[in-house]
Amino acid sequence: MITSIVLIKTSVDQIPEIAEKIAALEGVSEVYSVTGAHDLIAMVRVAAHDDLADVIPGRISKVPGVASTETHIAFRTYSQHDLEAAFAIGLDA
Repeated sequence: MITSIVLIKTSVDQIPEIAEKIAALEGVSEVYSVTGAHDLIAMVRVAAHDDLADVIPGRISKVPGVASTETHIAFRTYSQHDLEAAFAIGLDA
């Protein structure tokens, strides 16, 4: 699984509507409305690296109101869920 973090600048007066459209796209797992230089952050999860082109420039960038995107591809994923599972290995309940 390839995970990508997409920083998105949008039309400020349409942030909720744009976020909902992006969240409905195949390959997008979450969309966050955030403060700072960008308006939205989308988490994109796809099976293959080539699929990123279909989702990000092919779908996200074409949503009306999206002004620009900046994409970061994750090398590894660390989460509390992963850490809890790792520490639980070999422990009997």
